[in-house]
Amino acid sequence: MKYVLFILRRLVTLIPVLFGISLLVFFLLQMVPGDPAVTLLGAHVTDAGVAALHKQLGLDHPLWRQYVTFVGRLFHGNLGDSYQYKSSVSSLVLHNLVPTIWLIVTGAVLAVLISVPLAVWSASRRNGIADNTIRTIPLIGLGMPAFWLGIMLVLLLSLKAGAFPASGFGTGIGNHIKSIILPGLTVALALVPILIRSLRASMIHVLQSDYITTARAKGISGARVVFRHALPNAAISSVTVLGVNIAYLIGSTLVVEKVFALNGIGYLMITAIFNRDFPIVQGITLVFAVMVVIVNLLTDMTHAALDPRVRLA
Repeated sequence: MKYVLFILRRLVTLIPVLFGISLLVFFLLQMVPGDPAVTLLGAHVTDAGVAALHKQLGLDHPLWRQYVTFVGRLFHGNLGDSYQYKSSVSSLVLHNLVPTIWLIVTGAVLAVLISVPLAVWSASRRNGIADNTIRTIPLIGLGMPAFWLGIMLVLLLSLKAGAFPASGFGTGIGNHIKSIILPGLTVALALVPILIRSLRASMIHVLQSDYITTARAKGISGARVVFRHALPNAAISSVTVLGVNIAYLIGSTLVVEKVFALNGIGYLMITAIFNRDFPIVQGITLVFAVMVVIVNLLTDMTHAALDPRVRLA
């Protein structure tokens, strides 16, 4: 029951957060230079044409009225209509959301699969050669921009080794998996150094605990002590670190999608920015923000499930 109340409290706190997000998404975008009507008319732009298009798109209304209309549509699940594509922003976002979800999930899974064994190995051999190597090499990845790292992976694993497709998302589950590995690895390698440092520090602290010493004194094997007793407790703090960084990386998928020509919502957003297609930019920014909120909520729920003390707060 306390866990349910904990979730309900978190859901209630999301209401003002989402309202603030809608305000920022709408009004900050109005500060972006450039007139959508001028961009749409192109070489045929005239004052009369701009005025007529402003009236057609509703851009001639005061900002407060445009915002009220924007929020009113949101309550009905409507993100507006694209200036460029002449279709619903909601349908465009849903169509392009699948590759983005694949990218985020693949990046998170690969980051965990790489980080957990290395962090456990490093903590179990503290200050040894393996520990120093594991702590040093991943730090190099923190200084590598995502676009450069993605290009290097394409050159090495796609063009030279021929192991994975260089771009696109493919068709069918099998091709989706092959196509998403390199983009997912690009996202994962940005997470790995942070997760290794966090989990290693937690593992070292837990391995020095009295109950671990007692378990070893009872003759329990080292591997069982590490994976059965130490790792679950050490992972609690790292879950929060993983959730926070996944939320941060949601916005950075724009660059990765562009490098690998994934037709996700990040790729769609970059195109919309250049075309001053404000409804698409507003809609995708709002979707990104909601995704971040959802990831943070799931992180809180997972943390509470792993650590009963949180539910009592």
